[in-house]
Amino acid sequence: MDPQRRQGPSVPERKGQKRKLDEETVIGDEQQQMQQREISSSSAGTSSSDARQALLSEVSAQVNVLNTTFSWLEADRAAAKRATHVLAELAKNEEVVNWIVEGGAVPALVKHLQAPPTSEADRNLKPFEHEVEKGSAFALGLLAVKPEHQQLIVDNGALSHLVNLLKRHMDSNCSRAVNSVIRRAADAITNLAHENSSIKTRVRMEGGIPPLVELLEFTDTKVQRAAAGALRTLAFKNDENKNQIVECNALPTLILMLRSEDSAIHYEAVGVIGNLVHSSPNIKKEVLAAGALQPVIGLLSSCCSESQREAALLLGQFAATDSDCKVHIVQRGAVRPLIEMLQSPDVQLREMSAFALGRLAQ
Repeated sequence: MDPQRRQGPSVPERKGQKRKLDEETVIGDEQQQMQQREISSSSAGTSSSDARQALLSEVSAQVNVLNTTFSWLEADRAAAKRATHVLAELAKNEEVVNWIVEGGAVPALVKHLQAPPTSEADRNLKPFEHEVEKGSAFALGLLAVKPEHQQLIVDNGALSHLVNLLKRHMDSNCSRAVNSVIRRAADAITNLAHENSSIKTRVRMEGGIPPLVELLEFTDTKVQRAAAGALRTLAFKNDENKNQIVECNALPTLILMLRSEDSAIHYEAVGVIGNLVHSSPNIKKEVLAAGALQPVIGLLSSCCSESQREAALLLGQFAATDSDCKVHIVQRGAVRPLIEMLQSPDVQLREMSAFALGRLAQ
């Protein structure tokens, strides 16, 4: 029995991770920053009702901007970019997320996940290309942190646009702006699908899995990590998604990622593999046949305790495959680092190493 199924609260469940969204650049518009400070200070000094009204008024103003600036005019693009940033900054406060949604932000943000229609005059000049879409994806990812808003965002048509954003590099030269919009799209998909089985299925139906698998080989490591994080979430307790991820030939790349010196890369990769093999004996055999065992054992000595924990859990799952697999795990040097992990001050790390050693001893 895998630790996810064990009784008692002591063993953590491996899950598809919800993304912790952060903005990589400080918003440079001084007027906008001042506006944000004014909203915060006015809210602090007024009653709850007045603060709510002030915030709804601000959201309404930004939604109106988004609804009236869907064009390639430079002034429109600049205004739309600022509006997505204001809404994203507000959405970082989970206490006001409901008010932002109530103010009509979702359909307006979803609309700007796509580029405006292009005329002949626009073809050679596209101000803030990818920037508005990135801001919209970022804001929607923050709103999707609350489970009650996931379905609303999907019902407004966000998924097909987000999947299209995953493919932006195919039509454009890779640049920081392109990389950022792809990463934000992957993170938004992660949060929309978090612990929501129907949305996980919708992502597959919208064709989201093949581009995510392709992005595992992307040159930008932040994009790699975001794609792996999305696949990790989509694979959790969804057999059809697991099968498609494997059919898209993700395993060789994921196993290569296990050997990465970047702890964030190998942590996401071992998490994806762990969710693929959970309760899936056939995929477990495919993962072992693809050569995952040695790099997973190598992660037991990682400087990242989260990767160590995931690797120990995965070895415990591998050990249940057959007695030959147990022999291979022991012969390839897993026992010593697992025993050393029993001395760790990290309680979860001790529990995972004990789980793996117990499986090996059975």
